[in-house]
Amino acid sequence: MVQNGDMIELDVPNKKIHLEVSDEELATRRKKWKKEESAYDRGYVNLYVKHVLQADKGADFDFLVGRSGDKVTRDSH
Repeated sequence: MVQNGDMIELDVPNKKIHLEVSDEELATRRKKWKKEESAYDRGYVNLYVKHVLQADKGADFDFLVGRSGDKVTRDSH
């Protein structure tokens, strides 16, 4: 979470991102941080969160990768 006074430096050409926050402040934040409980411990949302890959990986279910080949038939969409 970005808080007041935090600065994020983004250097797109060099593919770098830097958060201007001291190590001490980060340590304090880590101690306070608590993982939120998921309201979706089952069902499609849980399946989606756990198994759908990011866009650069195809946004497909991880367990389907490499199973259907690369041919897309007319009936499949």
